[in-house]
Amino acid sequence: MKRIDILVPCYNEEAVLHQFYERTSSVLEQIENYQFTFIFVNDGSRDRTISIIRELYEKDARVSYISLSRNFGKEAAMLAGMDYADGDALVIMDADLQDPPELLPEMIAWWEKGYRDVSARRRCREGETFFKKWSSHVYYKLLKKLTSVPVQQDVGDFRLLDRRCVQALCSLRECQRYTKGLFSWIGFEKKEILFDRPPRAAGKTKWNYWQLFNLAVDGITSFTTAPLRAASFAGCLLAFLAALYMCFIVVRTLVYGGDVAGYPSLISVVLFIGGVQLMFMGIMGEYIGRIYNESKGRPPYIAEERGVKRKEKS
Repeated sequence: MKRIDILVPCYNEEAVLHQFYERTSSVLEQIENYQFTFIFVNDGSRDRTISIIRELYEKDARVSYISLSRNFGKEAAMLAGMDYADGDALVIMDADLQDPPELLPEMIAWWEKGYRDVSARRRCREGETFFKKWSSHVYYKLLKKLTSVPVQQDVGDFRLLDRRCVQALCSLRECQRYTKGLFSWIGFEKKEILFDRPPRAAGKTKWNYWQLFNLAVDGITSFTTAPLRAASFAGCLLAFLAALYMCFIVVRTLVYGGDVAGYPSLISVVLFIGGVQLMFMGIMGEYIGRIYNESKGRPPYIAEERGVKRKEKS
């Protein structure tokens, strides 16, 4: 009998955790010939999330958990769960029930047909603002053009991964992870199923626009050096234009003589070029900062507490 692990990263999810467990358990009870294990990862929650997880652990032998020493972020929490998982397949789900557990039977069916990575693609996204949907669409289009990795669009972390995919992801130990891109980078045969993403069942989203912007920067800098190439191209172009302008000034002075007026325009050009240089230095700083962080060799996460898998009582 094959075993499938359900990985659930949690950060301040006390309002919805019981509801998630009950609804998902009811779906799993209808799926025969498989063993299921819950792996809850508490990512430094400040509410009663870890207490609820401990209650579920004592109640259900299928439940195991990892509690991190602080909030390391969802990317690190997912890696912690992957390191702990040892089933034939792994399903990654959010606890807010925006990832409907009712899709699990279909995911498993496609996995049994030979697909290694079965992901859920959002057809519509309820409860999100127009700006968030628009910016997400623009970002994915930009990322697909900048990188050679075929990053999936409108596909989140909700997916079923074969054991080989999990092992490949665990072998990538970078600290500043962009897992959505890593799913595509490791390859393997993929299958997307469409679904309508509902709003959160309870609680508030933990992702604000600043965090989403940082995640977008991580995605771009992790999978492409296109910004550096663009900076080099723009620098060469500006240098060429500056040389042409210098030649124009010299020729004009030789032909017409006298001082050449244009102090305001000169200052404008200097300020413009200075601003462009600072922007390019910022782009290089992003890459250098990531090199610096990775060179330290620190672990992506630190686990403070573990609840190990147990055999079900007969």
